[in-house]
Amino acid sequence: MTPPRYKRILLKLSGEALMGEQGYGIDHTLLDAITSEVKEIYELGVEVAVVIGGGNIFRGLSGAAKGMERASADYMGMLATVLNALALQNILENKGVTTRVQSAIEMRELAETYIRRRAVRHLEKRRIVIFAAGTGNPYFTTDTAAALRAMEIGAEVIMKATKVDGVYSADPMKDKSATKFDQLTYIDVLQKDLRVMDATAISLCMDNNLPIIVFNLNVSGNIKKIILGETVGTLVTGRNNA
Repeated sequence: MTPPRYKRILLKLSGEALMGEQGYGIDHTLLDAITSEVKEIYELGVEVAVVIGGGNIFRGLSGAAKGMERASADYMGMLATVLNALALQNILENKGVTTRVQSAIEMRELAETYIRRRAVRHLEKRRIVIFAAGTGNPYFTTDTAAALRAMEIGAEVIMKATKVDGVYSADPMKDKSATKFDQLTYIDVLQKDLRVMDATAISLCMDNNLPIIVFNLNVSGNIKKIILGETVGTLVTGRNNA
């Protein structure tokens, strides 16, 4: 078998990705499929960290738009990510995969408090680490948390799971003429406002030359294909080789 292209990765899962076609909450059939794919790459020897969002339960920006104080709304969104992290942990553990949830907000009864060196040690000991509660600060998204944690643990790539098969010039769900990009630079993303991740996250990745792969989570086998070096989705790097 082809050896894994990456030794350590960070998988970014949005909360919306977990609810599937439901309007709210967690689609447990979908979550079971996601965890099976994660287990598959874990068994290839890849060290896996996950940053998970909470948009399937509560989005801070949506709350703020409806009149809530922004910081309070963001903290509520961070707590929603902890619910998703615990659900992900439970299913992975049921599949025989050892995990640890680390939260940026201290809640010792539910999760470890985030400590970088401890997270790295867990990865080295073959445990999947699930990062919850974003950065622990309001006004920062889980995209930014993903970029920050990826750099802190020395991940080789951020794999951002979405509902479409890459980055498009416009929303392909609304604009049938939208074209897909196979490869982009960080500057392309910022200048064209492509919303791959928020500007803070993209800038962090650009400053540290951390590649991002945007792919469709709903296509079975995509995670493994990326790990084995196949071209899937859209690659965002510092240089466009196309």
